[in-house]
Amino acid sequence: MKTNLLLAAAAILLLSGCSVGKYEYSREAMKRVDMNFTGIPTILGLGTLGTSIPLTSEYSLTAAHVAKYSVQRVKAWHPYCDLAIVYHKNDMKTLPTFSPSRVGDSVKMYGYSFISAMPVASSGVNLARIAVRNSWNKAPCMAMASNAGVVQGMSGGAVYNQDDSIGGVIIGYSKAIKNRRNGKVILKDVSLYIPYADFKAWLDASIS
Repeated sequence: MKTNLLLAAAAILLLSGCSVGKYEYSREAMKRVDMNFTGIPTILGLGTLGTSIPLTSEYSLTAAHVAKYSVQRVKAWHPYCDLAIVYHKNDMKTLPTFSPSRVGDSVKMYGYSFISAMPVASSGVNLARIAVRNSWNKAPCMAMASNAGVVQGMSGGAVYNQDDSIGGVIIGYSKAIKNRRNGKVILKDVSLYIPYADFKAWLDASIS
């Protein structure tokens, strides 16, 4: 019954705060993800930051809301999830591996902090698969909610499984996730990412 309630939940990405959960500086993040400068103006007149995941020597994977304002050209947009592939020169010795993640699995997240422009990482556990509905995510898009920490700027970053494969792409966080039927809050302060299983076919077709 509890699982059914979680699956019936709906999430709204909230950016009113700066972060959820715990995260820390990580040199390892520099090896796994790239910083993406975007042209979104800030109060200081500078751009903001996002993150991308090297895919091949020519392409990187990121969140669509990062790609829209990125200095890189976009190769492919996901039809209903907050994902995009951008043209990016990557010096890669080996290609990344991907595999599905499940509720209850431990994960590690890597990205760049908008606040400090430093590489950061966090650890946590997958809590539930949920529907995400906003201008970037439409039906039938599904996301995974995790208690791993996320800070603004980590969108587009990588979610790693315990076997060191990539399990998904960070798209943001939510302060509260409510049950769609009764409005009851069932999860608080969670990070959100699109699981690999939900974009595998699109990714394969886009870079083949």
